[in-house]
Amino acid sequence: MVNIVGRKIGMTQIFRDNGELVPATVLDLNQWVVLRKKTPERDGYGAVQVGLLRQRYWDQPFSGEWLKKPTRFWAFRCEIEIHENFENINVGQKIDFAAIMINGELFDAAGITKGYGFQGVVKRHGFKGGGASHGSQRMGRRTGSIGGHRSQGKVDKGKKMPGHMGCDLRSIQNLEILKIELDKGIAFIKGSMPGSAGSLVSLKRSIGNL
Repeated sequence: MVNIVGRKIGMTQIFRDNGELVPATVLDLNQWVVLRKKTPERDGYGAVQVGLLRQRYWDQPFSGEWLKKPTRFWAFRCEIEIHENFENINVGQKIDFAAIMINGELFDAAGITKGYGFQGVVKRHGFKGGGASHGSQRMGRRTGSIGGHRSQGKVDKGKKMPGHMGCDLRSIQNLEILKIELDKGIAFIKGSMPGSAGSLVSLKRSIGNL
């Protein structure tokens, strides 16, 4: 099974052949380059380390200097699983992820959700808040009671309270490939994916394909 990585462009809508309008996430699969090979004989498992080249270097040939200063030349770096065809993969080679995807295939997607910083209980957990009518004591958007003397004033474990929101690893299963534009290296995948525009998304073929 081969993992696929891409950069999320955003969302759009696509018409199917039967006229159905479905939401779709657009992924950019261009400019991924092999940085290192890992073989079962040497490393105990098979994988390749790949990097997304920064746009300012797209028109330049691959250089070994790029491997010495990774943060300067690569926007993203990650490791993908691979079990065969090691002899056909070389460091510096560009990977065409769009060519190994097929319309109608199902994929499981994973990514980092949008970050919202420190948020209160209304936005973080969907609390209603206090009433705003005349005569209300107006607790506003505050949390409210978080404990009592029943347990010596302790706060119960797992109590929903204000805190950091977002930037969590989330996955979605069984997303369908709607359309692939090989000349542009772009894939349209049904539904939404975690993360903001420009973030990294990883795909793995779903067991629904079997």
